[in-house]
Amino acid sequence: MTNRPEGDARAERNQRRAAARERAQRARVQQKRRQRGVRIGLQVGLGVVLLAAVTVVTLVLVDSTKPAGPGPSSMSRGGITIGQDLKAVSGAASSSPSASSTDSAEPVRITMYVDYLCPECAAFEKTNRTYIEGLVDSGVATVDIHPVATLSNRSQGTKYSLRAANAAACVAQSSPDAFWAVNRALFAAQPEQGTAGLTDAQLQRTIDRVDGVRDTGTINACIDDQRYGKWVDERTSAVTGGDVPGTTLTEFPGVPLVLVNGQRYEYSQPFTNEEFRTFVITAAGADDETATPTPTPTRTRTPTASPSASASAS
Repeated sequence: MTNRPEGDARAERNQRRAAARERAQRARVQQKRRQRGVRIGLQVGLGVVLLAAVTVVTLVLVDSTKPAGPGPSSMSRGGITIGQDLKAVSGAASSSPSASSTDSAEPVRITMYVDYLCPECAAFEKTNRTYIEGLVDSGVATVDIHPVATLSNRSQGTKYSLRAANAAACVAQSSPDAFWAVNRALFAAQPEQGTAGLTDAQLQRTIDRVDGVRDTGTINACIDDQRYGKWVDERTSAVTGGDVPGTTLTEFPGVPLVLVNGQRYEYSQPFTNEEFRTFVITAAGADDETATPTPTPTRTRTPTASPSASASAS
C-alpha cells in the first residue's frame, strides 16, 4: 500500500469537488435552457391560439355587421306583386298605399305579410285563396306577398320560418311567375309549430313538384346556401320594427297582416270569405256589392274558382 502525502490527497479531493461543481453548473444551465425553451414554446402557442381567437371573433363581428346582400329582383321592398294571369308584376310590390279612387282602371291592391309557420296565415290563405285568385287572375286586383320570419324560434332551433321564407325568395328570384303556386304549396305543407319543420331537402321537393317552376337547380342551390336568409332576417327586423311598406302603420301587429289599399283587415276567427269579401269591397270604395264587377277569366283554362262578388277600385 502506497502512502500519499496528505497534501496530495487534499488536492485530489478539491479537484473532484471542482469537477462536480462544474458538472452541476452545466446541468443547471442546460435545465434553464430547456425551461426557457418550454416557456417560449408555450408563449408562442398561446399567442397563436389568441391570434386565432381574435381572428374568429373579428370575422364574426364583421359578418354580423355586414349588410345583407340584395334581395330578389322581384322583391325590391320585401314583397312580390302578383298580377293578371297570376304572374309576377316586375317592380310593382309595396308601393305606397293608394287612397280609394273612382278610377275603375286602378286595381285593388291586396297586401299580405305571412310567415309559413303561422297557422292563422295558412287558415286565411285556405279560406280566401280562390276569391283572391279570381280577383287577381282577372285583373281586378293585385296581391303583394311579403314572406317574413317572425316565428323562427318555434321550430326546435332549425329556424324553419327563416328557411321557408328564404326558399320563397329563391323562387321569387328564379321563377317569379310560379310564386303564387309555390306560396300555396308552402302553406299546404305547413308543419306544426314546435316541431323541427321541413328539412331543406323537403322544401326543395315541395317546390320542385309545383307546376310551372323553372330553374329548379338554381332554386335548390339557393335553398342549400340560404342565399337570402340574412336578407329575410333584416327585412323581418325592419317590418317588426315598424317599417311596413304598403301601409301607414307604424307598428307591426303580427302575422297574418292583410291590407287592402293600405287599410288593415281586422279579421275575426274563424276566417270567413264573406267577411273578407265585404272588407275588400268597402276598402276599395264601393258603396255596395252590386256596384262591383265580377272578374272575368282572361285565360282559356278553367279557373280554380269564380268569386260570386268581388271588388274593383271604383
